[in-house]
Amino acid sequence: MSAKHGILYLIPNFLGPAEPGCVFPPYTARVLKDIDYFIAEREKAARRLIKALLPEKNQARLHFFELNRHTDPAEIKHFLNPLLAGHPMGLMSEAGLPGIADPGAKIVHLAHCQGIRVKPLVGPSSIFLALMASGLNGQRFAFHGYLPVKTPQLSGHLRRLESRSRRNNETQIFIETPYRNDKMLNILLQTLHPDTLLCVATDLTLETEWIATRRIAEWIKVPKPRLHKRPAVFLVLAE
Repeated sequence: MSAKHGILYLIPNFLGPAEPGCVFPPYTARVLKDIDYFIAEREKAARRLIKALLPEKNQARLHFFELNRHTDPAEIKHFLNPLLAGHPMGLMSEAGLPGIADPGAKIVHLAHCQGIRVKPLVGPSSIFLALMASGLNGQRFAFHGYLPVKTPQLSGHLRRLESRSRRNNETQIFIETPYRNDKMLNILLQTLHPDTLLCVATDLTLETEWIATRRIAEWIKVPKPRLHKRPAVFLVLAE
């Protein structure tokens, strides 16, 4: 790795409104103090994090490159120019950890190809927080991101994940667009075997955080949580 290159810091973001001291160690603010170049999904969300952790920082001098579905792939390689010129940079996710269910992995890969040092910082991940709190198998697990939207395809996909879980003793983890969470929970309860374990974790790190693990047969007997427009993670383990 070249000593002339800057360091690419992987900077976690909030999962939602929370006290900074409950989510981030003081070291994160010390790192941010020396960075003026950032890559982020949305500039607004990145500026909000910087202001929360380092309110005295002059935001007028900051430079942002946006990495999202609107970004021209041909432009991404140029995002590393400040690093190649010797400046440190911060890579931020919209929420949670850069590179985990996040487009930032492309930047990290390019940095390695250029011999640039990559330094990940400690922060929240809804995926791993949910797995920690689920009581399900944390030795063997798989994250699937978003599942098919249409009901017939979704039900079939869930059955295949359940079979995989049972065969491999493997926790299956996935997410849904928040406004479809209630529908996802209903289909899970209609589709999975009564003995299958299901964990629902929502609003992680927030004051409204709610986490529960039950067998499908038990979920059916209790009032369902209201998940509409609340970020949630679903975890399944078939025994």
